[in-house]
Amino acid sequence: MKGAGSRELGAGSQATVLLPAPSSPLPGVAVRAAVLSDVSPLETLMAPYVATGDLLPRSNYDLCRHIKEYVVAEALLEGGAIVGCGSLKVYSVALAEVAGLAVRADWQGSGIGRALLEALLAEARAYGLAEVLALTRKPTFFQKLGFVTAEREHFPLKVWADCARCPRQNCCDEIAVVLRL
Repeated sequence: MKGAGSRELGAGSQATVLLPAPSSPLPGVAVRAAVLSDVSPLETLMAPYVATGDLLPRSNYDLCRHIKEYVVAEALLEGGAIVGCGSLKVYSVALAEVAGLAVRADWQGSGIGRALLEALLAEARAYGLAEVLALTRKPTFFQKLGFVTAEREHFPLKVWADCARCPRQNCCDEIAVVLRL
């Protein structure tokens, strides 16, 4: 039986991995798997970061299609408002990317970003991945949690899957960071 907030990984007749609900980073905040009703709040949360170029745009269709990749932080004292999010994009049996990591401006510095990242890393470990990468303008945040700077060219699956289609492809200012699990 799954615990409240747990996420079942795997499908079909394959063995499944059950992840416990991540612990709360703050009183009154819950980190949980995203659901389809979170799509509109995710769009609202991400919009300021898309406007500054800190996040790539994600359409409603893309968010719906990839909702199982996301975790969210909700402020229970604000009626369950989504105050943070992040996703784990799996590229191969060895590599995944943390993407779409965002915390509402008035909640930054509260530990929510760290809690979201730790939940995504727990999921990556449960999958048995070897590495998790991130492309970011804020490498210090990731480095505090054990990531190290890396060359983007070491991740051809990521470059092939996303960078080739990115509007900032020829003027990218993001830094690649990686964590070996």
